[in-house]
Amino acid sequence: MADATYLATGRTGDRRNRARNATSRFTSAYLLFESLPLTLQEKPMKIARTIAPLALTLAFATAADAQDRPASPRGEAATQVGGSYNDNGRYEGGSWIVVDYGRPILRGRDLFGSGAEYGQAFLRGAPVWRLGANQSTVLMTETDLTFGGQRLPAGEYTVFAELTESEWTLIFSNWGAKANPRDEDPNTLWGSYNYTPDRDVLRTSMSVSTSAMSADQMVIAFTDMTSSGGMFTVWWGDQVASAAFSVAR
Repeated sequence: MADATYLATGRTGDRRNRARNATSRFTSAYLLFESLPLTLQEKPMKIARTIAPLALTLAFATAADAQDRPASPRGEAATQVGGSYNDNGRYEGGSWIVVDYGRPILRGRDLFGSGAEYGQAFLRGAPVWRLGANQSTVLMTETDLTFGGQRLPAGEYTVFAELTESEWTLIFSNWGAKANPRDEDPNTLWGSYNYTPDRDVLRTSMSVSTSAMSADQMVIAFTDMTSSGGMFTVWWGDQVASAAFSVAR
């Protein structure tokens, strides 16, 4: 019992000593602070006064960024074709195909409609659909491609679509894409407004199916890909449209 009492008393004494030491250190620090010149004492307060507005500014900036997010953010689909993997697992000899497009969001709307009204809600006065939102959709390919037996030379094209319930028509055009709607270059389009077919390079049909799931935000993707080609696919709502393509020989 004596040993246990001694140990308990020893621990209690240790805690008291630590408390006294902590109090002593705090008192010493306070006295040291009080002995500093007034200008040095003010520095921590100045730092605090500087940091507080910065923190508020960052908080407001974060909120503003969220509010400034575009209603239809830009998206990109990309793939490489025509290449192969070497013995070290490195992909070589491939050519890029990249699509840049605006990704509209349904937000609970049913936009496709049916019958003669199918797809008309997308046009907003334009003759064809821009296959996205805002700026024209653009496809860039580093190699010649074949769609429906037709050759699409390597290059950059604006992409549009004509829609019916049974079939879509995919259009690749030499119209340029405006960076903003105020651009006055007559050889460029904003979206698909003022589109005319005289600059079409290739038109091909797209098969259309109804998905059991609905994509709220539009997706363009390269699907069922092999080294020589695959499908150019658009999925929005419950509508999925695809066109087969391959590397031209």
